[in-house]
Amino acid sequence: MKIIGVDIGGSHISAAQVQLEDRAAVISNFYEADVDTFGTAESIISAWTKVIKKAAGELSEFQLGIAMPGPYDYDNGVSLIKDQGKMVSLYQLSVKDLLAESLGISPARIAFTNDAEAFLSGESFAGAGRDFQNSIGITLGTGLGSALKVHSVVKDAKLWTAPFRDGIAEDYLGTSWFVKYALGQFGMEISGVKDLLNEEFDSFVSKQVFETFGNTLGEFLFPYLIRLHSEGVVLGGKVSLASDHYLPTTQAYLERMGYPVIIKRSLLGEKSALIGACLSFV
Repeated sequence: MKIIGVDIGGSHISAAQVQLEDRAAVISNFYEADVDTFGTAESIISAWTKVIKKAAGELSEFQLGIAMPGPYDYDNGVSLIKDQGKMVSLYQLSVKDLLAESLGISPARIAFTNDAEAFLSGESFAGAGRDFQNSIGITLGTGLGSALKVHSVVKDAKLWTAPFRDGIAEDYLGTSWFVKYALGQFGMEISGVKDLLNEEFDSFVSKQVFETFGNTLGEFLFPYLIRLHSEGVVLGGKVSLASDHYLPTTQAYLERMGYPVIIKRSLLGEKSALIGACLSFV
C-alpha cells in the first residue's frame, strides 16, 4: 500500500507520497501550505486534509505517517498541545480519528511520530546520518528540536528544556538568542540569522555572533556526546543553513575538549521528517 508522509508544524504542513527503498526514498506529489492553527479544530483539520488529499492524488487507500511537534500522545494520535497558542483548539482531541474521518480512511492506517524523531529517522535512513550507529539529531530554528539514535532506536531527546547555563538550552540555541545577543552586545536589531548573512550587514559583528553561537553549541553538545558515545551529529532547521559560519567553531571546541565528532548538515532538508514519519510502516 502506498504511504503518504506528512510534516506538520505550528503554521505549516507539507505532504508527499513516499516510496521507501533500500537505504533510499523517492518523494512524489509534494505539496505544502501555510495553515492558521489559531482557528477552530474543524478549520485546522480541513486545511490539513486539503493538502494531504492533493498529495494522495488518485489514491483512495493509503497509509499516513505524520510528523508532529509535541506534546502529543503519539500512540493514540491525541493532541496535548495547549500552552503554545497554536493548535489549542485540538487539545485532548483525537486528531487521528478526526483526520481519518475527514480523509475517509481507517484510523489504523495513520501513525504519528514526534517531529524531531522523524527528522533523525529520515536522515538516518536515507540522508546525512546513514553512517552513524549512535548519533544526535538537532534542529535549530525558532526553537530547539532534538533526538537520539542508539543503533536502530530513535527517540525524542526533549533537550530544549535541559538546564543550561542560567536557563534552558532553547534560551541559547534558538532564533531568539541571535536577536538578543546582537542587540545586547552590539546594539544592532535583527530579526534572525538571515539578517547576519546579508552582504550589507557588518561582517565583524556577524562573525562574532556566529563564533559565539558555535562555541555555545559545542558546549551544549559535549556532555551528551560523551554520555551517549555518539559518533556524529545531524543538524537540521533554518539555522543549520548558516552552519558554514559557526560549525568550524563548534568542531574546534569539541576538539579542544578531546571529543571530536563528525557534524553533518541535513541532506534531505524538509523532506527528512516526511520520510521518517513513514518508517513506522516498514
